[in-house]
Amino acid sequence: MSSSIPFDLERAEYFMRQALQEAEQAFDEGEVPIGAVVVKDNRVVGRGHNQTERLGDPTAHAEIVAIGAAAAHFESWRLTGGILYSTIEPCVMCAGASVLSRLDRLVYGATDPKFGGCVSLFEIPSDQRLNHRIEMIGGIMAEQAAVLMRDFFVQQRLKNAR
Repeated sequence: MSSSIPFDLERAEYFMRQALQEAEQAFDEGEVPIGAVVVKDNRVVGRGHNQTERLGDPTAHAEIVAIGAAAAHFESWRLTGGILYSTIEPCVMCAGASVLSRLDRLVYGATDPKFGGCVSLFEIPSDQRLNHRIEMIGGIMAEQAAVLMRDFFVQQRLKNAR
């Protein structure tokens, strides 16, 4: 599936760095370090990072928070023309929310072999049975995202070993 939005690697890396900043904030808060931003017309209109522990809410994933912020910004659930940048391949819930919000493109960093809803386990954004499909581009700054995740889980294991 191709989008009417031209792909620019330099711009994608610029916005992925913003998503990585969100992931670092999650890390600092003791949350799984995933960050996301929604971009429309080359500006961030929604941002988020995982807040499941802090809020006690299993749906408070980075992508859901960013999509919700973008919807609030536009006072509309339709985010046509928007791009979601996520540091990690979105899970099934977040992939579904991306489709439902009518985003045009999903750009993610590292894949998630355990929970990935876009390419690893399922292919929700490109599923032909759905009424909307999203162009996906993966691997953008994947190493930085993967290192952040690895460091977080090493830290968690060390904490739990005490």
